Amino acid sequence: MDGRIYICDDEVGMLRYLKKMLTSWGAEVVTFENPLSLLESLKNTATGVDLLLLDIKMAELDGLETLTRVHGLRPELPVVMMTGHGSIESAVEAMKLGARNYLTKPFPQEQLRAVVEQALQREKLLAENRSLKQQLQQQNQTDQIVFKSAAFAEVYDLAMRVTGVDSPLLILGESGSGKELIARAVHFHSPRSQAPFLAINCAALTETLLESQLFGHMKGAFTGAQQSHKGLLAAAENGSLFLDEVGELSPALQAKLLRVLQQGEYLPVGSTRPQQANVRFIAATNKNLEQEVAAGRFREDLFYRLNVICLELPSLRQRPEDIEPLIEHFLDKMAARLGQPRKQLSAELLQLLCSYDWPGNVRELENIIERCVVLAKGKTLTPEQLPAKFRSEPQPVATQLPSFSLRDAEHLQVRRALEETGGNKSRAALLLGVTRKTLDKKIRDFALNPEGSR
Repeated sequence: MDGRIYICDDEVGMLRYLKKMLTSWGAEVVTFENPLSLLESLKNTATGVDLLLLDIKMAELDGLETLTRVHGLRPELPVVMMTGHGSIESAVEAMKLGARNYLTKPFPQEQLRAVVEQALQREKLLAENRSLKQQLQQQNQTDQIVFKSAAFAEVYDLAMRVTGVDSPLLILGESGSGKELIARAVHFHSPRSQAPFLAINCAALTETLLESQLFGHMKGAFTGAQQSHKGLLAAAENGSLFLDEVGELSPALQAKLLRVLQQGEYLPVGSTRPQQANVRFIAATNKNLEQEVAAGRFREDLFYRLNVICLELPSLRQRPEDIEPLIEHFLDKMAARLGQPRKQLSAELLQLLCSYDWPGNVRELENIIERCVVLAKGKTLTPEQLPAKFRSEPQPVATQLPSFSLRDAEHLQVRRALEETGGNKSRAALLLGVTRKTLDKKIRDFALNPEGSR
């Protein structure tokens, strides 16, 4: 029995008995003959206490009042009350005030040991749970979403507005733009935050293995299935399931996923008994799913089931004002990970990083910062730590500005696409390589009203 136990009882004989028993079982014991000295110790001593055994009937201060004051000083300290046969009602009242359990005097050694071990074990589990929550909070702080651009702020605001609902969420964006980070933020700000957030990359597994990972399988379902396996749908119960690269699902798995979304049930591989699924689906892809639907590679009904709420993440080149704060964040993150002083960037390096177009988006930027930190010989990062492609790229030079603005060119392209498709918005969006939602926004922005648009 491991643990530091405080005992408070005004009967000296009881204190000696309890200390002898608990010490012989391996506990560290501190005794108090009156509650005032106990409270003074809890107030002025920082030493941890794992359990308090507290008598209800004491001369200087009632046990219930002492319990209330103890919880005011140490809210997490578990307390087991000790009472005589005539004070059972007081013991029940103590339980209502937060006591873990109670012992009725005289109690045998076996009962004492069982109650104490149960209380210590429960406190150990609670402490582990608090530690895991703290680690999770630290991880969330480490992986916090960093931005100051209006473009990303708009997306993040919408993401936070849909945290309280269970509707499927579809996140669109280029690879490395932060789709999983947004998905995690939605989960950890939702009522499902205490349940698991599980993620799977639909492009990384074969169809058979992906089906088994998602839905689970029964023993003997296929060659090598020597025991039953619980899939992610079961493991993420009451939580969220993130399907990355959902556009890569095979037609067969698309049909099975559609059934889960429509009916809330699924069949593990090799089973005939449907299982219930209580998860929130968050899907992501870098593909244009409307184009995939038009090409017959993605089910239209599944697309509309997933696309209840859609977030379109801007690429890093579309929010260049976020590059510098992201760099600062990654420098802090690397310093904490390596246990080293934080590195600084030279002005030349910062200029190179801010002028690069980042085809790999935020993930590429983080990898570059990690490379620079690892290769740096001093406190300051310089262009020498960059890959050759950065150093060999010519600096931008002044060029003749076009005779019309980028907005005018965009306006012209949208208008031409609508004209060529006879006002058919779906076909125009396909022609432009954007989603229908994006096209509708452009039409409103440019005040276009094509006849017969649909």
